[in-house]
Amino acid sequence: MSFGDPNNPYGQPQGQPQGQPQQPGYGYPQQAPQGVPQQGYGYPQQQQPGAYPPAPGTIQANNGYINLHGLGTVQVGSMGLRFAARLIDAVAIGALVWILSFIGAAGVVGAAESIEDCTGIDPMTPAYQECVNEQAAAAGGIIAAFFGFLFLLFIATMLYEWLMISFVGATLGKMAVGLRVVKEATGSKPGLGGGFIRWIIPMAGALVCGIGQLLVYLSPFFDSTGKTQGWHDRAAGTVVIKK
Repeated sequence: MSFGDPNNPYGQPQGQPQGQPQQPGYGYPQQAPQGVPQQGYGYPQQQQPGAYPPAPGTIQANNGYINLHGLGTVQVGSMGLRFAARLIDAVAIGALVWILSFIGAAGVVGAAESIEDCTGIDPMTPAYQECVNEQAAAAGGIIAAFFGFLFLLFIATMLYEWLMISFVGATLGKMAVGLRVVKEATGSKPGLGGGFIRWIIPMAGALVCGIGQLLVYLSPFFDSTGKTQGWHDRAAGTVVIKK
């Protein structure tokens, strides 16, 4: 009766029979064959930062920063700065209105002084009728001058807001507080179309006793996306950012 190898008292085989594949051991993981990626263990590996850049308009952790194409990560303009910019613009537009009003008032006064007084003319004479006709024409001229002044004022304020936003991306007020308006999709200036849409919506709201205009300017407070976009911004596809 054979008891096996004296150096192997437990009788276990010394190795695998020739031609048989080696069985995987237990304990630590075995190395993967050359050319085969080794499978990791534990928690999934984290994606490297910056591997997939965020899409344009993506809010960065809803902390007041936004990713825009061509500009990278920029800070959204706060409502406090936008309010300050609006006040500065109101002063600038007010100065323009005062200048135009002075010119318009001078023209009206001059036209009124040119009206001939008909009280000393006999009402039964042709001269009186001629004087009355001249008074009517002068009064019509004053009314036309008044509405012309209002139209000129409208055009001036429209061009100020529309063209400044379209080609510069900021009014004087926004430049003073370090804000600018850009297209959300491209990061570029709004252009004539975007600038006009952004201007016309508050102006249309102003027709409702000014309440609609006020609501448009307050609408960024209602934006739940974190971009502080007003209704006019959404319609124009724009966003207000810090320089």
